[in-house]
Amino acid sequence: MKSLSEIDTTSKRASRAAGYSWGVAEEIGKNIRLLELFGLEGIKTLNQYYSVKDKEKFSNLNLIIENNISDKYPYCPIILGINFLDQIRTLEKFEKITFNKISFPLLLLPFLSRSSEIIGKKINLKFDKIKFLLNLNVNISSNLLDKNCPEIASNVEINIIENKDNFTEQEWKSLYKLSEETFVEETESLKQGAAGAGLTDND
Repeated sequence: MKSLSEIDTTSKRASRAAGYSWGVAEEIGKNIRLLELFGLEGIKTLNQYYSVKDKEKFSNLNLIIENNISDKYPYCPIILGINFLDQIRTLEKFEKITFNKISFPLLLLPFLSRSSEIIGKKINLKFDKIKFLLNLNVNISSNLLDKNCPEIASNVEINIIENKDNFTEQEWKSLYKLSEETFVEETESLKQGAAGAGLTDND
């Protein structure tokens, strides 16, 4: 079994050989490592992308807005991902971001996952009845299990999820009330033994 370090290094070198700068290649190496770590087909998808990269045409999107439409070709997942990561502080203000078509969408996922960590918010990605939930770069959940990710994603929607509690205020109060049973009433002896309460200065 190949180590994550081997996956990272080989993906980076292959990406440089495919024509990307060392800086972009390094980002791709990190991403493929991340996909494989989460059990997704990073190496397979990158191979597929590089096998058609010079034969087919892809659109590069530099400035991402709320609704992004490519008239001719699907967006390149690498360039799109890098710019998404760079612009995430601006993009997090949008309620929804859409793209009409993206090639090899699996390669976009790690950029979104890393963006999720930067802003401290979950990101939801949906296309063609497929869903991904990116959770602060800690894990990726999806309904894609045991299925192949399509090479072209249509009607892509990205939602940045605002942080909120996953429980009601009443549920919190109930649990907090139970936790109060562990509180120890402060006594004079506890005060004397507390940190910083000593009478002797050892400096």
